[in-house]
Amino acid sequence: MVQILLNAAGQPNNRLAMDKNRRRGNSAQKESSFSEQFSSLRNVPRFFRMIWAVSPRLALWNIVLRLIQSGVPLAMLYVGKEIIDLVVKAIGDPAFASHIGSPGHPIWFWVGLELALAIASSLLNRAITLTDSLLGDLVSNDSSVRIIRHAATLDLYQFEDATFYDKLERARTQTAGRTALMSMVLSQAQDLITVILLSGGLIAFNPWLLLILVVAVIPSFIGETKFNQESYSLTRSWTPERRELDYLRYIGASNETAKEIKIFGLEGFISERFKAISDRYFLVNQKLALRRAAWGSFFSAIGTFSYYAAYVFVIGQTVLGQITVGTLTFLAGAFNRLQGLLQGIVSRFSRIGETALYLQDLFEFLELEPLSKSRSGQRSVPRPIKEGFQFENVGFQYAESEVWALRHLSFTLRPGEKLALVGENGAGKTTIVKLLANLYEPTEGRILLDGVDLRDYDPEDLRREIGIIFQDYIRFMFTARENIAVGNISEKENQPRIESAAQKSLADSVVEHLPHKYEQMLGRRFTGGVDLSGGQWQKVALARAYMREAQLVILDEPTAALDARAEHEVFLRFAELMKGKAAVLISHRFSTVRMADRILFLEHGQLLELGSHEELVAKGGKYAELFRLQAKGYL
Repeated sequence: MVQILLNAAGQPNNRLAMDKNRRRGNSAQKESSFSEQFSSLRNVPRFFRMIWAVSPRLALWNIVLRLIQSGVPLAMLYVGKEIIDLVVKAIGDPAFASHIGSPGHPIWFWVGLELALAIASSLLNRAITLTDSLLGDLVSNDSSVRIIRHAATLDLYQFEDATFYDKLERARTQTAGRTALMSMVLSQAQDLITVILLSGGLIAFNPWLLLILVVAVIPSFIGETKFNQESYSLTRSWTPERRELDYLRYIGASNETAKEIKIFGLEGFISERFKAISDRYFLVNQKLALRRAAWGSFFSAIGTFSYYAAYVFVIGQTVLGQITVGTLTFLAGAFNRLQGLLQGIVSRFSRIGETALYLQDLFEFLELEPLSKSRSGQRSVPRPIKEGFQFENVGFQYAESEVWALRHLSFTLRPGEKLALVGENGAGKTTIVKLLANLYEPTEGRILLDGVDLRDYDPEDLRREIGIIFQDYIRFMFTARENIAVGNISEKENQPRIESAAQKSLADSVVEHLPHKYEQMLGRRFTGGVDLSGGQWQKVALARAYMREAQLVILDEPTAALDARAEHEVFLRFAELMKGKAAVLISHRFSTVRMADRILFLEHGQLLELGSHEELVAKGGKYAELFRLQAKGYL
């Protein structure tokens, strides 16, 4: 009650690209309008359908608790009014005051009711906070799962596009904002109900008080909406720079980059680059923050002035005896609460509009479709493959590149054949592998499997028939068992199969020396993890290829980190285990390449020579020249 009276009494990585992005961002700020924020609210119903789907029970409890809580402020003010009127009556009426010590005196009923309401309000607030927190965690987890699963459906070359990656980054990093949006919208609905109830009390006394209040908050509403829109435009336009800041922050303090940072003395270069970009962002953001603070203070002053104008009017009515002191406290408290609620609603509404714009980034990402979707077939892969893979005049060009990675490429990979791809770096070897694995689609020409275009096969079914290990394989911070099972994750509990794959790749000798064997966590990122040498990691990664009963096995520089003896043993096993299966091998070591049935020599993305080792050496071409050069290194 005392609190009510007190409240009533006083209240670059690429500088040209960055400049272009900033200009685009500035343009977006100039073109932004209130309609953009309002239109973004169309995403809120979809978002709440997501929330309801995550946990209908928790969502319903949250709504019910907020509905109850929305009526508490009006009840508290009314009870306070009754207490004040009874106190004033007791002061002027000795007979009434003489019974004040009796438990049955009316004043104690109202005091007890106010105590009950205060306790109920506290409990309701805690319950709402709890359900908000639980729902927020579930929504955050659910949106992350959606992003992970949807990202896996998209094409590999989409991830190699900077614009696409900006969309992914915004969708991935705005989880906290989306959780806050849920709480803000629910709080907004709760406060609107409270405003309606409190407004009824003001209207019953004098409707002009409510009109004064509404007019006072309009400038604040316009200001907040404008500045939130500018803040969103600024944040969006600086997405590439913020990604670079995250990258610099990571490589500047990472166990994976620590050696190079120390050896090359890069700490100064990285820290200065980080500081330069972050300072530019700070200066731009500072200008917006200062303007927002200045205008916010002005609009707040208008609201405060309107409150005291209405407050003076109510005091005058009390002095003239037209209303009681209790009614004065009720109206003053109601007006004060309404002012705070309306300003909060206005401010929160613009924040909801801003956050809904970020929510739009999530839905835009989830609505992205793989570029190859229109050409994804449903045919099952033949088992066994009879004719093999055939490249017909295949060409491939990376997005935004004028150079062809591959051009006019035609050859056949027969069932059971071991084909080696040879050529200098950048010749197109790994691109061929990605085309075979259906990770890329040819820009021109086509790839056939048993006479049928690869695009007519079910992509998932096709990839199940291909075991592949890239030269830039991932060192997963999982257990040794899980690291091997990555090759066929549905078999992660099949220990005999995992151990068999490890034995075939020589990874069993690595696992044997680990403290917890197959359950040992690999990598130093997590407590208890053990790091491996490059060669040991490569054996573990190689085991993934043996986890699949694939008809085609591809090894892209799989033994680069192994010594010559270990590499030779790996390929002897490989040749034995791959009998009856097609295999593609990429290696710079001719001692390994000569084990293949045929060798395809590439130069500048085109087929230069094709034949067995003996045939190509006898031909005396580019392959023979490079073979002799490498052989001299061992003499």
